[in-house]
Amino acid sequence: MTTAFPYRLIATDLDGTLLRSDESVSRRTRDALAAATAAGAAHIVVTGRAVPWTRHILDDLGYDGLAVCGQGAQVYDAGAHRLLTSVTLDRQLAGVALAKIEAEVGPLHLAASRDGLDGDVLVGPGYAVTGSLPGTPFTDASDLWAAPLNKIYIQHPSLGDDELAETARRVAGGFVSVAMAGAGIVELLPLGLSKATGLSLAARRLGMKAADTLAFGDMPNDVPMFAWASRGVAMANAHEELKAVADEVTSSNEEDGIAEVLERLLS
Repeated sequence: MTTAFPYRLIATDLDGTLLRSDESVSRRTRDALAAATAAGAAHIVVTGRAVPWTRHILDDLGYDGLAVCGQGAQVYDAGAHRLLTSVTLDRQLAGVALAKIEAEVGPLHLAASRDGLDGDVLVGPGYAVTGSLPGTPFTDASDLWAAPLNKIYIQHPSLGDDELAETARRVAGGFVSVAMAGAGIVELLPLGLSKATGLSLAARRLGMKAADTLAFGDMPNDVPMFAWASRGVAMANAHEELKAVADEVTSSNEEDGIAEVLERLLS
């Protein structure tokens, strides 16, 4: 007989949360998620990664449910390999936002995520891509605006992530939303978009509500998701801004922090 699980929906971030640093998911965590789903919960991935950078991980997990990708911009049916919803960035507003930020801090290094199941990630001169994720180099700024985008990534030659994100919010927050998703990853998004908006859309499709949801994350871009969910659990490796609003802090992503919480709730 399976034990009843107190939440109907388990929302997990990927990088720094579900994934270890080598992008794998431990056997213990896989087993804990399987036990929770056997006890009646649904698992949903909620990631800042756009679909093209997420799909291979979901396929490896044998994951066939809905996934919220692109910081909430995309709801993706992993089983059908189909994009159900996609929100794009207003390129005119994004251009104004970039101009305002650069007027404040000087030239930025840029990258951008094109919309769609197979949208390229364009990487401009000087932009340092995190990890081994593939990107398509561009040198002509007009290439950046040639097709619909989900987000723009910004880096600064000397400012840290927290300072860059805070400055971007202060000078351009009326034009775009700003998210910090990891080391070196500050993003400009469609105004009002967050992981919470994407998760609420996906949950509604599953017939579930915020009150049903247990969320796991590690970065400031998970703050809106924690505010929306019934309970938010930060990883030990999480940014202090997220830990400050979490209901609980578990072990790190390398130490099966998700499994630790799920096993306790199942026991």
